Amino acid sequence: MLTTTGGFSGFSVDDEAKALAFYRDTLGLTVVDTAMGLQLDITGGAPVFVYAKPNHTPATFTVLNFEVADIDAAVDELVACGVTIELYPGTYQDEKGITRGRAANRGPDIAWFLDPAGNILSVLSN
Repeated sequence: MLTTTGGFSGFSVDDEAKALAFYRDTLGLTVVDTAMGLQLDITGGAPVFVYAKPNHTPATFTVLNFEVADIDAAVDELVACGVTIELYPGTYQDEKGITRGRAANRGPDIAWFLDPAGNILSVLSN
């Protein structure tokens, strides 16, 4: 059995300076710029490590989910900051780009957006 003392998640970006500006200035997260990359402080969870990779290719799946109390307010805040909500066919998104899974008993309410490196992120409300 693996004995651990903690854990964290991580993903790559193609431009660490753009990632720093996005996660710190646009999303308002606490970001520590370390020698190895960026450490994102996600309230209530383990830190997330973001590192530069010269041949970065964005994942085709969500790499980071932000839990929020009010998804409508979160989407409004993101859009006000210049973030584009991504639209995905077949996900039953409304005019704001939110999939209302709770009302349909199909999981959380969720909306997706991209970071500057093309990584898929989401805000969701259970």
